[in-house]
Amino acid sequence: MSTPTPRPGRFTRSPVVLRDGQWWLVSRAGSILATDPTFTSALDGYAQAIVAADQAVADLRARESESPPRDTGGQR
Repeated sequence: MSTPTPRPGRFTRSPVVLRDGQWWLVSRAGSILATDPTFTSALDGYAQAIVAADQAVADLRARESESPPRDTGGQR
């Protein structure tokens, strides 16, 4: 299984942006490149987890739309 690839863009409600494969911290005052390897590694892991979760939800929705409705025969 391949590792999910993070999409460029901003994390929701976060000052962190992935742009051209580099992490940036963005505020009203400006932007600064994140260069600390421990920090950027943690951001990579978080971004990959988000991509994997999004894919899992999409797979579940696709599976639900493909499966026929269950007939319980009026019993629970």
